[in-house]
Amino acid sequence: MRPGRRIREALTDLWLVGPGVAAMLALIFVPVALVAVLSFTDYQFGARSFRWVGLENYHRLFTDPIGRKAVTNTLLYVAIVIPFSMTLALLVALGLHRLAQTMPRLSGILQAAYFLPVAATLVAMAIAWQMLLHPSIGPVNAVLKQLGLPAPDWLSDRGLVLYTLAAIGIWQSVGYNMVLFLAGLAAIPRHLYEAAAVDGATRGWERFWTVTWPMLGPTTLFVAVITATNAFRVFETVATLTRGGPAFASDTLVYALYREGFVYFKAGYASAITMVFFVVMMVLTLAQFALIERRVHYR
Repeated sequence: MRPGRRIREALTDLWLVGPGVAAMLALIFVPVALVAVLSFTDYQFGARSFRWVGLENYHRLFTDPIGRKAVTNTLLYVAIVIPFSMTLALLVALGLHRLAQTMPRLSGILQAAYFLPVAATLVAMAIAWQMLLHPSIGPVNAVLKQLGLPAPDWLSDRGLVLYTLAAIGIWQSVGYNMVLFLAGLAAIPRHLYEAAAVDGATRGWERFWTVTWPMLGPTTLFVAVITATNAFRVFETVATLTRGGPAFASDTLVYALYREGFVYFKAGYASAITMVFFVVMMVLTLAQFALIERRVHYR
């Protein structure tokens, strides 16, 4: 190949790749590097100077009761939302997939109903939940009182508020996960079920374990990563319904980041929270790929 042609091809490659690389550097890598640097300082928005504090911000996050509460609340929220939302979404997808074979119109209506929380504005949905769970005029407590059951204060009880937010998070994510599982179910070849029936797997449960679940491996991996990401960055429901209260019982990492950075203007401490959030997300994603991908069957 002539040197001139090599140079032209190299310039063409640079012209095609360059804008994307420049955008990634400007919008992702450079901001992450700046946040990492700020996390080792006591910088506050608007201040003309700052000093290096080393790991003080990180030490404060994990030793201060409020910081520890945000970390533990986030981990508990994620531990509840991920398995329940994925399990419910898979069950709903299996039911709708089977219903689509006999009653496709009803299946489409139900799919739209389940997907509504995903399409709607999260803040609007959070306000609707606030009205539903109101301790005195909310319909949920009204039904419980009619049944003779205790009517708790869902959003003000320190021992109950995080589980209430987790239930809302499950409700919000089931519809999106259901669509992903439906796409995975539709892509499974029919002849695999026929082969499984020849081998003796005639019951629904046997067909699920021998064909459906293994073939849903790539979809399950993707759903797990997306669900974990959305659960870790929960913000709208916390900001709208509880603002981290009562007594920081529903405080989460992202809301603590917002409060420290944009309410108290403590950019250094907020940057440390951001870096912890970033590292946790990276570790969780890599762990999911390492553990789940071993059992994934790619077609």
